[in-house]
Amino acid sequence: MKLWSLLGGFTISLWTTILLSNTVNAQNRIPVNWTVLAQNVTDPDLLGQIQKAWNNFVETGQIWALLIGLVIGYLIRNLTSYG
Repeated sequence: MKLWSLLGGFTISLWTTILLSNTVNAQNRIPVNWTVLAQNVTDPDLLGQIQKAWNNFVETGQIWALLIGLVIGYLIRNLTSYG
């Protein structure tokens, strides 16, 4: 658990450093060119996209792979843990 917390903190710190170093100019003002955050939205139906993705997830059988992987991972974790 400590390793995941450490990696998460490192990742957040790294992205914060990258974003701040690339976006703050010499006068400590936010520049105009934030094109990284700009997006072109062609289909604004978010719930429809989620439903389509879920249906594809179920129809392709990936849900069974997920459930089997979770069960096997849980079993391996319990078999290899000490105490």
